[in-house]
Amino acid sequence: MTPHPPLRSYYDHESDRRNWVRGVFNRTASDYDRLEALIGLGTGPWYRRKALRRAGLKPGMTVVDIGTGTGLMARAATDIVGDAKLVTGVDPSTGMLENAKVPAGVRLLEGSAESIPLDDCSADFLSMGYALRHISDLSASFAEFHRVLRPDGLLCLLEITLPKNRVSQAVLKAWLYRAVPRIATVAAATADAPLLMRYHWDTIAACVPPETILHALAEAAFVNIHRQIDLQIFSAYCARRPQIADR
Repeated sequence: MTPHPPLRSYYDHESDRRNWVRGVFNRTASDYDRLEALIGLGTGPWYRRKALRRAGLKPGMTVVDIGTGTGLMARAATDIVGDAKLVTGVDPSTGMLENAKVPAGVRLLEGSAESIPLDDCSADFLSMGYALRHISDLSASFAEFHRVLRPDGLLCLLEITLPKNRVSQAVLKAWLYRAVPRIATVAAATADAPLLMRYHWDTIAACVPPETILHALAEAAFVNIHRQIDLQIFSAYCARRPQIADR
């Protein structure tokens, strides 16, 4: 199950998606933190910490952050768990990993949501920050999340969701598709930064609805599945890998 149909203005076929996405993130990695701060108007670090705590992350827990990019979620998780050695970031983009700014001790690994280079039952908590739209297969990824989490482990996936209100949709599109790419043309050093910002909007607009994501989590045998929504657009999908006795 893909998070959205092929976006043929960027790549020709579904089979091209993974390489195209990895390439554009590699090319824009040095600008990514600057662009992220622009998109979120500087609220990103505060919101990530809030969402992780709300999902149950506590001091001393081991964390795997999938699609870690430059380490934005990994940094927030480290602030909460209190020890950088408890946090592992995984990303398919070598460019993003090379530009990651994480506390000393955080482990960074090359890998994807569909193929996580970690043993079974490796973590107490698994996070993903705004990367759900960029994976190739929701079902395969959620099965991997379930495998890597320990029984009773917690899941928190942050994503931007298209608001139902048409006025809110228009405002969000005006910001992400029109304003942000124009600002990126001036503020970013890499030529593909405006392209990445437009791609972000198109993946948001084309993404499967929240109900499909919640259903896919249930199909992957997660329990206590729920979605927290903030400001009509910021979704946190939370769930738990059950103990054997829960099934």
